[in-house]
Amino acid sequence: MQIKARTFCFTQESCKINPMQTLDKLDRQILRSLQADGRATYDQLAAEVGLSPSAVLRRVKRLEETRVIDRYVALVKPESVGLGLTAYITVRLEKHLESHKRNPMDLFRASVQTWPEVVECAALTGEMDYLLRVLVADMAHYSRFIMDTLLKHPSVQDCKTSFVLDRVKSTTAVPL
Repeated sequence: MQIKARTFCFTQESCKINPMQTLDKLDRQILRSLQADGRATYDQLAAEVGLSPSAVLRRVKRLEETRVIDRYVALVKPESVGLGLTAYITVRLEKHLESHKRNPMDLFRASVQTWPEVVECAALTGEMDYLLRVLVADMAHYSRFIMDTLLKHPSVQDCKTSFVLDRVKSTTAVPL
């Protein structure tokens, strides 16, 4: 008698198959190719990985359905649209007080979503709470963002900025 193990799902997310368990060498080749050129045709991908275009199509659809491929985008050079200054800002928030109706972190996270200058926000361990990557036109734009937006936020206690002098490496590709 063989006993089958049962999987219990507490959320819809927990029932999804772990994509890392199902990625093989060909999937990784397809992903590398798409990261280099997201507009590659199925014929081009097929030639690169040694499969038929229909087999590549099926694999790409599966990668999309399992959210390994999150989305397709056009990467825009910030300088070409007038955003010549990049700043990394570390932010420390005030500590949570019982008198607040909402947690300062929740308030900050919601606000960050509305600030177009912030193109990336990561929660951190250590002394500071968040790291923001900010794209602005120039120092005047940066100053307005800091003084009129970031430092006026009720949850922000302190921030420190570093400006990008030169991009040594910049990629959106995930190492596979």
